[in-house]
Amino acid sequence: MVLFIFISLFTHASCNAIMPNCSRPDGPALLEALKPVFDLRSIRPVTNTSTTTTVMIGFILLGVLGVDEKAQILTTFIMQALSWKNEFIKWDPNQCGADQITVPRKLLWVPDVVINEFMEKNVAQFTPYTYVDANGTVYDTRPVRVVSSCRLDIYTFPFDIQNCTLTFNAYIYVSPAIKIGSIASVETLMEYSEKMMATMGEWELIGIKALHRQKTSSTNSTYEELRFFISLRRRSLLYVVNLLIPSCFLITVDLFSFLLPPQKVDRSLFKMTLILGYTVYLLLMNDFLPITGNTLPLINVFLSLCLGLMVASLLETILITNLLHSSAHYPEVPRWIRLLVIHMMGRLVLIPPKPKQVQQIIQNSLALEMDTQRGGDGGAHGPEGPLDRDKVVDELRSLGRDLRVIRLKVEQELNVSQSTEEWIQVAFIIDRLLFAIYILFLSASFILIIVMSVNSYNASI
Repeated sequence: MVLFIFISLFTHASCNAIMPNCSRPDGPALLEALKPVFDLRSIRPVTNTSTTTTVMIGFILLGVLGVDEKAQILTTFIMQALSWKNEFIKWDPNQCGADQITVPRKLLWVPDVVINEFMEKNVAQFTPYTYVDANGTVYDTRPVRVVSSCRLDIYTFPFDIQNCTLTFNAYIYVSPAIKIGSIASVETLMEYSEKMMATMGEWELIGIKALHRQKTSSTNSTYEELRFFISLRRRSLLYVVNLLIPSCFLITVDLFSFLLPPQKVDRSLFKMTLILGYTVYLLLMNDFLPITGNTLPLINVFLSLCLGLMVASLLETILITNLLHSSAHYPEVPRWIRLLVIHMMGRLVLIPPKPKQVQQIIQNSLALEMDTQRGGDGGAHGPEGPLDRDKVVDELRSLGRDLRVIRLKVEQELNVSQSTEEWIQVAFIIDRLLFAIYILFLSASFILIIVMSVNSYNASI
C-alpha cells in the first residue's frame, strides 16, 4: 500500500529512450526484451552523459523505536522511496501487454543515495524488487531501520521536543550528473506519516520540514542534499504521574510538618521518616530519568532540591530543638547574629525584636534599696531615745551589702532570661524563614511545570 502511495505522488517526465520490441503481449516476453537494458546497469541510464538524472526522494515515518540520550542516537523505522528516469527503458503497453513490471533491483542502475546520519547497518527486511513503468520511470521503495545520530536536548525533560535530521545525498555522483528533489510537499509526507504510523512509544510526531541546498565538497565539486527535519514531542503524562506529582506531594507534606511544635521529638522523627521514604522512592524511579553526559535535565535539579530542602528542614528542626532545650546554658547572642537574624531576618518574616526590660527592673530594685536605706535612717531614733550610732551604721552597711548581692543576682538572672529569649527568637525566625523558602520553592516549581507543559503542547513547526 505504501508503494502505491508513493507512485501516486511521482511526477513523470518524457525523454528519449530505447524502445524494446516484445514478441508477444505478456510478462516473460517483456522481461526478455529488457535484457539488453539490464546489461547496462553499471552506468548511469542516460543516452547523453550531459543529461542530468533527477532523483526524487521521500519517506514515510512508520515508527519511532527508541531514543538513546546518552549515545545521542534516534532509532526510527521509515519507508524510503526513490524515483528516477531510466532513459534506456520505454515500451508500448499495447504491444507488451503491461504498463508496469517488477524487476530485481540488482538488474537496474540504482542511485547511490545515502543518509548522512546513519550510524548502523540497515537490518530491516530486505525487499529485492523495484517497479518499472512503460515510460522508464523506476520506483524503488524499501523499509529502512534508521539508527541516526541526533543532538538531543533533554534540559526540559519530560516536556522536551527533539529536532532530528535525515540528510539524503548522492555518495559519489555530483552536480550536474545527479539532482535531488522531494517527492511531495512536507505537508503531504506529514499527513501520510501520521496515517501510517505504527508505533511511537513515548514520542509523538509533531512536524516535518525539508531543506534543499547545494554544497561544495573538499574537491570543489558541487553536490545537492535534501535535509528533512523531524520534530518529536515526548509524551509527558507518564513522567508527570510517576515523578512530578509524588515529589510535589511529599514536599508539600514536609511543608505542613512545620505546623508541628518544634519542642516535640515527633517532628524530627516525622521528617526523618519522610526523607527515608523519598530516598527509596528516588532509587525506584531512577530508571525513568534520562541518562546523558552533556546536559543536566531540569527535573534532576528539581528532585535534588526537594531532597536538599527536606534535609535542610531536618537539620533546622534539630537546631531549633537544641536551642529550645539548651539555650539557658549558652552565652549571650553575638552581636552579628542579633543584627542579621533578629533585626533583619526577623522583620523579613514578620517577627519583630522584643524590647529589653532588664534596665527598668534593675532601676526599680535600686529605688527599693534607697527607700529601705532612708527608712532605716528615719527609724534610728525611737521613743526610747537615740540608739548607738555606730551600731546603726554597721547594720545599714550590712543591709546595703545584702541588697547589692540581691541586685547582682537579679541582674544575672534577668540577663540569662533575656539571652534565652533571644536564642529562642533566633530559632523561631529560622523556622519561619525556611517555611517561607518552602512556599516560594513550591510556588515557583508549580509555575515552571505549568509553563513548560503549555509551551510543549503549543509548540509548532
